[in-house]
Formats: sequence, structure tokens, C-alpha cells
Amino acid sequence: MRKGKLYFRYGTMGSAKTAILLATAYNFEERNLSFLCLKPIVDTREATSVIRSRIGIERPCEWIYADTNVYELAQEKHEALGGIIDWYLVDEAQFLTEAQVDQFARIVDDFGSNVICYGLRTDFQSHLFEGSRRLFELADTIDEIKSTCNCGHKTIINARIDANGDFVSKGAQVEIGGDERYVAVCRKCWRNKRIEQAQRQSLFK
Repeated sequence: MRKGKLYFRYGTMGSAKTAILLATAYNFEERNLSFLCLKPIVDTREATSVIRSRIGIERPCEWIYADTNVYELAQEKHEALGGIIDWYLVDEAQFLTEAQVDQFARIVDDFGSNVICYGLRTDFQSHLFEGSRRLFELADTIDEIKSTCNCGHKTIINARIDANGDFVSKGAQVEIGGDERYVAVCRKCWRNKRIEQAQRQSLFK
């Protein structure tokens, strides 16, 4: 009986999550293990279905739409290949729906496949994403991919910034962007920066 696992590997923006996923895919390819890379379509920065790291490496992937049933997708892939896919590598897993995380868990339990989900823990307001919350609830193994704030502490917050570099406190939970829109900081720097902004704004009232 095959025994798979559901993994959640999370970190802030810029912590090399995608690069690690792509390196893992390369390793599987070298070892002739069957795998499938997937990514929610919420991340619309790419015109084609690819997973691309900030360091410039990329790999084709399957897009996951809001209404995609990933369990049924896995069944179709297994039938087409005539066997079980060993590993599923999922980028931007915070954008999965709760139902899709449940479906990935079922892929692990029913087929014995391994599913590794890479993503953010929280949004720019420090609140959990739907997909991340469900992964924390269901994952067999949870690993943090750590990165360092400019002050030397561990990054925790994915702060959204405006054109002036100030932290944004309001807006939609999902807003796709890179270094021009987000900066990863520790909790202390996030708090201090917001206090500084509030004090500055009060001076001009």
C-alpha cells in the first residue's frame, strides 16, 4: 500500500519558495520520478502556464482554476499515464480554495501520492489565506522556509507598499505584485513602520 503525505512549506515573499519547488522538480526529473507541477490561476502575471522563480528559472505547469476539482484532475492524469503520479508540486498554494486543499488531501489518502504545497502563510494584513488555513489544519508535515528582515529578525509579514514605500493597511486580500508592491519584514518592523506613518499623517491634519 502506497503511503503519501500532504506537505505545507510556507514562507514570506522572497524566501525562495518557488526556487525550492523548481529545484525539487529538477531532482525528481533526474531520478525519473513521476511528478506534476500546478499553480492557481489567481496569479495572472504569466501569459502562459509556467512556474517562474525570481532568480529566472521556470517550468511549465498545470493551471488550477477556482472551479477546478484537483481530485478529478488527478484521476484523469493517472488514467492517461496508466499509473499513479508520485509527487504533486503546488506553487502559490495560499490561493487554493478550502475544497481544493481537501481534494489534495484525498489524493494523498486514496492514491498514496505525495503533495507538496508551497505558499504564503498570511496576507498583507497578517491574516491567513483560505488555502493556507486549511493546509495548517490538514497537512501531515508543515515546514517554514525562513528569510531575514533588514533588521536581522525573521520575516513574518508580507507588507503591501504604495509608490512612496509606505505600508498599505486597506484593500483587497489578493493583489498580485512583486517587489514593487510587497516587502517581507519582521513583526517589529511592521509595527514600528505603521506607528511612524500614523504619527507622520497626524502632523499634516
